[in-house]
Amino acid sequence: MIRTEQTGPILTITLDNPPVNALGAAVRSSLAQAIAAASEDPGISAVIVTGNGKLFSAGADISEFGKPLADPQLPDVLATIEACPKPVIAAINGTALGGGLEVALACHYRVAVTSAKLGLPEVKLGILPGAGGTQRLPRLLGVEAALKMIVSGDPVSAAKALADGLVDKVVDNGDDLLAAAADFAHSPACPTGERKVAGDAAAADAFVGANPRLFKGFTAPLACVEAVKAAASLPLTQGMAVERRLFLKLVAGEQSKALRHAFFAERAAARIDDLPKNIVRREIRRVGIIGAGTMGGGIAMNFLSAGLPVTMVETSAEALERGAALIRRNYAATAAKGRITIDQVEAAMALLDPTLEFGALADCDLVIEAVYENMEVKKQVFGRLDAVARPGAILASNTSYLDVNEIAACTSRPEDVLGMHFFSPANVMKLVEVVRGAKTAPDVLATIMALGQKIGKVPVVAGVCYGFIGNRMLIPRQDNALALVMEGASPEQVDKVHTDFGMPMGPFQMTDLAGVDIGWHRDETRIDNLKDALCAQGRWGQKTKAGFYDYDENRKRSTSPVVAALIEEFRQREGITPRTISDEEIMVRTLYTMVNEGALILEEGIAQRSSDIDVVWLYGYGWPRWTGGPMFWGEREGFAKIVAGLEQYMKRMPEGFTISPLLRAPQAEPIA
Repeated sequence: MIRTEQTGPILTITLDNPPVNALGAAVRSSLAQAIAAASEDPGISAVIVTGNGKLFSAGADISEFGKPLADPQLPDVLATIEACPKPVIAAINGTALGGGLEVALACHYRVAVTSAKLGLPEVKLGILPGAGGTQRLPRLLGVEAALKMIVSGDPVSAAKALADGLVDKVVDNGDDLLAAAADFAHSPACPTGERKVAGDAAAADAFVGANPRLFKGFTAPLACVEAVKAAASLPLTQGMAVERRLFLKLVAGEQSKALRHAFFAERAAARIDDLPKNIVRREIRRVGIIGAGTMGGGIAMNFLSAGLPVTMVETSAEALERGAALIRRNYAATAAKGRITIDQVEAAMALLDPTLEFGALADCDLVIEAVYENMEVKKQVFGRLDAVARPGAILASNTSYLDVNEIAACTSRPEDVLGMHFFSPANVMKLVEVVRGAKTAPDVLATIMALGQKIGKVPVVAGVCYGFIGNRMLIPRQDNALALVMEGASPEQVDKVHTDFGMPMGPFQMTDLAGVDIGWHRDETRIDNLKDALCAQGRWGQKTKAGFYDYDENRKRSTSPVVAALIEEFRQREGITPRTISDEEIMVRTLYTMVNEGALILEEGIAQRSSDIDVVWLYGYGWPRWTGGPMFWGEREGFAKIVAGLEQYMKRMPEGFTISPLLRAPQAEPIA
């Protein structure tokens, strides 16, 4: 678990617990014993702590999450390090996260390679650094810089760490790391905990006021602020006591349970239960994209950024040039924000091969169709593709709703066909629904799941049904939202229930953003419902500055008197007398119905597990992460309560609505 090696008077302790050098019980015990022994050994004048492989340490052992920790616990180990009378130097050979960075903070000096990343991501699990991170980091960086790291949970580069004072030296070559660390062997042991914090409670409060987005809905960030305030006003031991109290309260809280569920749900989503463990994946060296529109271009960027060449095919030179230009503009905008360099922009663009030649797709190992969401159009494209693509190439459709089996049947190789449902904007959104057709080959599925992770996405397997997982669950929400407005609610009231719950936008805001005209039959003489009426008037959403709301030049929305009049007109046409609608009814008919639809999806085997449904909604639709996702939230809300609510409003539900048997019994058991 650790290795020790003495070179002259310097003892090097190497954390060696593959794959991430996690700080499990055995590592903690061995590390504490090695430091204690070095403190007493007259033949040792300094200690270097480093990690084996590409990581210093990724922190806690996740197998210990939710279990009582064995002694020694990490705060006690770090106290031993800091109290060592001989200089202890952290040689940070790679990523140092969470408890890993806290180990480095307890050391007297820190040296890092240029490629190292340092961070305290605990807030993303609904907790705070619990081994002195909130106390030692402010003593090195000051209140504001420390809060930025702790509250965001985002890692910083070695260069940034050096500039801020988090590390004392950075070396370009990993081979020079231990020698650079040894340069501090003759320096005095200067405990971080004895330093004075730059900044005070006022600086912490100013940080909160300047960064409201980091605090909205979450409990852990404010606890982090309280802990850092303690660091600014109390000695280390008293500050540690405050940190420990806050840590234990957060760990026992509902948000931490939900956020930890989300963490493990994402990991579980990558596993496909019925695939052989030794399956051989297909090699993907070049990717083809059919369609250079917003989706096609966004999809292409994912592969270009990962270093994979892309052949992008369009039917007209204008569309092709427009698509390539959009990709370049997106990259340039990212470079302008300092997230990538101009050289990286040019390297990505050099991998793009825009062409009007459909036959150029013959060189591709994966071809993704990203054309208009119309079954006949997609079937025509796949028919052509079947004749061009090389044997063994994977053929994917970026469909949002359509039957992947029907698309696959248009080819002579349905085993090579599956869905890859990217979410818009495709170069930003992390979710990809990987739709497994009835005949999709196991190695095709395994290849695309692994490729999804390679390009930085969160892939989730879905079966074939209308809308798959995410969009299928939208249907009862949207249907009930429209029905509620007809019955007496306003779009504003329905949307507010959702934004108060924590969603980034409500059903009508989302419709305006996506386009009210999506799915419209485009027959202005046939107006069957409110959406038809809006579309017939050209109220297609934000893109026309009018939808369910009115929009100004900055896309700021306001209540529309036109929409209010249309709603009243439809109520009169249908003979509906508007009534007062409670927020509770809106919650039941739009959110409880989503949980119910998720249970039906599980029952039908469209999703492998309930946590996969949570991942889809967390990454694809902005479901509030602190609730864990719709299925986890539904379980916490109580299935009996959900069933009772649905039954109460059953008569008002759209025709064909049924309550999933999985919600009814046995209600004491979680949905697996």
